[in-house]
This record gives sequence, C-alpha cells and structure tokens, in this order.
Amino acid sequence: MASRQVFLLLLVTVSFLLKIAVAMSIDIPAHQNECFYEDLGTGDKLTLTFYVRLKVGDGENTPIDVWITNPNGNIVASASRDHKGLLIETAKEFGKYTYCFSNKLSSNNVKSVHFNSNVNLKNAVDENNQEDPLKNEIEELAESILSVKAQQEYLVAREKAHRNTAESTNSRVKWWSGFQLVLLISVCLWQVHYLKHFFEVKRAV
Repeated sequence: MASRQVFLLLLVTVSFLLKIAVAMSIDIPAHQNECFYEDLGTGDKLTLTFYVRLKVGDGENTPIDVWITNPNGNIVASASRDHKGLLIETAKEFGKYTYCFSNKLSSNNVKSVHFNSNVNLKNAVDENNQEDPLKNEIEELAESILSVKAQQEYLVAREKAHRNTAESTNSRVKWWSGFQLVLLISVCLWQVHYLKHFFEVKRAV
C-alpha cells in the first residue's frame, strides 16, 4: 500500500514538473537574436533543450548560437554553432537569468527553433538541514523525461525534413524525366521532318 502511494506521488509530481515546462517555437531572422528570461532563486535549476527545425534543402547546415546569462550579464552556459543541444544552469544568485538564440552568422536564412525551458526549484530542507531524497529523485526523473522528449521531437522533425527533401527530389526527377521525354520526342519528329524534306528537295532536283 505504501509503495502504491509513493508511486502515485511520484507520478503526480512528475506530471506537475512536466506541466511547468515551457515549449515554444520561434522564427529567428538573419542577423537577429531572440531572448527570453526566467526569474530564479539561489539553487534553482534551469534546463534548456533546443533544436533547429530542418527545412527542405537545409541538410544539417543549420547551426545557431545559444547562451544563458546571469543577472550580472555574464555568460554561464553556452552552445556555439549547434543545431541541437542541452544547457543546464544552477542559479548561484537570485535574479533574472536570460537565454538567447542567435542567428547572426546566417547570411539570409530564417531559422526555426523549437525549445523547452524547465525550472526546478531548489529542494527545501527540513529542520535537520537535510534535503528530501525522494524529491531529488523525482526531479532527476523529470529532467530525464524532458531530455528524452526533446530528443524525440528533434528526431521526428529531422525525419520529416528528410522525407520532405526526398519527396521534393522525387518530384523534380519526375518533372525532369517528363521534360526529357518531350524533348526527345520533339527532336525525333524534327529529324523525321528534316530528312523527309531533304529527300523531297533532292528528288525534285
């Protein structure tokens, strides 16, 4: 009975942690940055997962720069020229923590970025100044679930982009084959007409 109650508590807590996770998709124009912020207390943990949605013709060449800054404006975590990644920062002080996505290295392409932001509050301590080990395990499980979820979303998006690329290539091959067929028939008809006309003129002479 006790194990069942613990399981239900674990399930409810994980569900709650997943609900407070923020999932968003944004389009970043070339040479622009997009920033968001979270108010964190000392010991709170910010987990950020992201990936760039691939488009037809992009292939894997879709990197962006991502970083997290503390209330003083100092970069505390970053990823440079990546198309997916995971950043984790535990707040050392109270204040506004900002995370930014940069498309400044792109010449003229708009980057579509999907990201998940999750904040785990610092585990409260009891009268003996000890943290609840069950809550720690629940938080670690929630972080693992979020990481797996983000990875699955990235794989689905990449598979969709590759499928669209393959379908686009097949469509172009189909139209090119049709054009070649029409061109071949036109050349054959022209050759028949030219030879017929050539022999008619020669016979008349």
